[in-house]
Amino acid sequence: MPTTAAWIIEARDWDDPRGVGLRTSQRAELDERYGCDDHEPGPLPSAADVSVFLMAFGPDGEALGCGALRELDESSAEVKRMYVVPESRGSGVAAALLAALEDAASAHGWTTVKLETGVAQPDAIRFYEREGYHRIPRFGHYADWDISVCYAKSLA
Repeated sequence: MPTTAAWIIEARDWDDPRGVGLRTSQRAELDERYGCDDHEPGPLPSAADVSVFLMAFGPDGEALGCGALRELDESSAEVKRMYVVPESRGSGVAAALLAALEDAASAHGWTTVKLETGVAQPDAIRFYEREGYHRIPRFGHYADWDISVCYAKSLA
């Protein structure tokens, strides 16, 4: 997995306590941005349906961020729970996490990575576009969800 002097990225179990903490922080941030806790349609990701869960750690072992992949079909996966703690944003850890997720997707044989973000997340929209993702029509559970903005990237 990618490593720098500033962090290490490694696969972890979905139920890793530090991963749970990161995902809880993400939900709280999104609840605040959207003004409610109803900002994600469809089934929430779980240990049963997440194929890959990666975490980034700082030099002292502190959890800096996370991201997961959930299979959509035999050729594509969805990025779920991509999150970096606010104090580590802009450090490059998010790009490293996303690259590691893309590498993991390729290793699983998926040729496309999709994701959903939202209208209240302009920073995420800019990030994904900068990382080579292109906007696509809303898909799956997001199709009728007006606050959703969906992206995809071909890995082939």
